[in-house]
Amino acid sequence: MPTALITGASRGLGAAIARGLAPTHDLLLGGRPSSELDEIALELDGAATWEVELTDHDDLYSATEMITSLDVLVHNAGIGSLGTIEETPADEWRRVLEVNLIAAAELTRLLLPALRQARGHIVFINSGAGRRVNPGWGAYAASKFGLRALADAVRGEEPDLRVTTVFPGRIDTDMQQEIVAMEGGDYDGTRFLVPETVAAAVVNAIHTPIDAHPEEIVLRPTGRR
Repeated sequence: MPTALITGASRGLGAAIARGLAPTHDLLLGGRPSSELDEIALELDGAATWEVELTDHDDLYSATEMITSLDVLVHNAGIGSLGTIEETPADEWRRVLEVNLIAAAELTRLLLPALRQARGHIVFINSGAGRRVNPGWGAYAASKFGLRALADAVRGEEPDLRVTTVFPGRIDTDMQQEIVAMEGGDYDGTRFLVPETVAAAVVNAIHTPIDAHPEEIVLRPTGRR
C-alpha cells in the first residue's frame, strides 16, 4: 500500500485523517511522544508512530533520513495564538511562525526526494485565517498566509507533485475549546465543523484520480448537524 505521513496525528483532525486513510495507506503517525499517539496507533492496527519534535531541526533530520519514498504528506500540526499587535511580543511571533510555518517548510524540504520518488501528494491543513485576517489574530493569520505561500511555491516548483491546501472553518476539537476559552466565550461545538467532515475532504482529495490536481478546498460550517 502507499505510505502516508500525518503530523499532529494524536488527536482531533489529525486522528480523524489517520482513520480515514487507514484502509488504503500504511500510516506514519507524527506527534510528540504521548499516550494519545500510542492509542491511535493501536487502534489503527499496523500504523506506526513517528515521534518527533517538529521545531527541533536535528531531530527532524534524523526522523526523515530513512524515508526514501513517500506517497502522501499531510501537514496538520499547528498551534493557535490570540492577541492584538500591541499585545503580541516578538517571542510569540517566533513561536507561532516556527511551529505553523517554518517546521512545515523544513519537513517538506527534507522529504522532497521521497515525495518525488513516489510522485506524491502534499496536503497543507490551513485555516480560514489563511484567507482573511480578523482583529486579534495577527500572528496566527501571518503564519497561515505564509503556509498558503509555501504551498503555492511548492506547487509551482514541483510539477510532478500534487499540492492541496485545505481551508477549514472552525472545527469542534479540544484546541477549539481552548481558543474559545481564550476569547472568553461559551463553547458550543455544534456551531463548528466535525473533524470527520474535514478529514473526509482530505481523504477525497488524496483519492482524486491522478488526471486531476485538487489545489484548494474551502470548508465553512453551516451550524447544522
